[in-house]
Amino acid sequence: MKEPGSDITVFGTCPPSVQEHGPDYLERVRDVARWSDRAGYEGLLVYTDNRSVDPWLVAQTIIQATTHLAPLVAVQAAYMHPFTAAKLVAGLAHLHRRRVHLNIVAGGFTGDLEAMGEALPHDARYDRAVEYASIMKQLLGSREPVTFDGAYYSVAGLRLPTVPSRELGSRFLVSGSSPAGMAAARALSATAIVYPEQPEKQAPADPSIAQGLRIGVITRPTSAEAWDVALARFPENRAGRINHRLAMAHSDSQWHQQLSQATEQHGTYWMRPFKNYKTFCPYFVGDYATVGHEIGRYVELGYTTFILDTPAEERDLEHTAVALDIARNRFRERV
Repeated sequence: MKEPGSDITVFGTCPPSVQEHGPDYLERVRDVARWSDRAGYEGLLVYTDNRSVDPWLVAQTIIQATTHLAPLVAVQAAYMHPFTAAKLVAGLAHLHRRRVHLNIVAGGFTGDLEAMGEALPHDARYDRAVEYASIMKQLLGSREPVTFDGAYYSVAGLRLPTVPSRELGSRFLVSGSSPAGMAAARALSATAIVYPEQPEKQAPADPSIAQGLRIGVITRPTSAEAWDVALARFPENRAGRINHRLAMAHSDSQWHQQLSQATEQHGTYWMRPFKNYKTFCPYFVGDYATVGHEIGRYVELGYTTFILDTPAEERDLEHTAVALDIARNRFRERV
């Protein structure tokens, strides 16, 4: 979703596969994909980790269920060679005439990495991710053979059987708010995705690169209605709190550590879903005007891409659209 003059791009998020099973999960993916497609979103983020269904299988389901929505596939170097990932992107473009965007992640759960024999420290994983994505970009951007000799990858005369046309080109995002993550986004000319602090604490976006935010939104005509929905959807959960603390103990992600220290609620900014291990981002809860105003403050700081958390039902997107319009209008009044 990107309107002329608004400079705001909106992605949704695919349901996590660990919460549902088999055919039920596939139908849930199709539902969320169709809702996001009808809402005009640019794409749908698909997770990757040791417990999730392979994101490329989910990406094909998204494409087959929609008319224009682009899967935003999380890509982690530990799981496959960059040629294999690039070939999957090119294959989906060739077979379906559809774009696939890429969210480059370094991997933050050390337990997952150790289980696969991965021993690289945090910053080195971002260095490897830069090489990984650089090879992918070259393969997807030209029919010329690619030769690359780096610290982590070496290829010679490598090329794809088919290369997506320019209109089917992939957008690259990098997930990570640490200095290493930001440096990776800058090296790749990619959009850096961070997890925001409260608007008054959030630093302005770095003007040298595109930046975006990952957030959840629950908004309704009145604040009371929004909080009724939010509290019913995310009740207090002791087991979730314990799981969150366990995950924290096995993560070297700087954003994970930062968000865990945030106040649970400050105005519309709400951390209970994160601290109950139900999602990985802060939520904004309130009436249309207030939530729209808060999102607009981030846009004014230079954050122009938003990845919204998974909706429970289609009307969540309809309500969110009202707040996003308010954010856009507030931004336009200032420029």
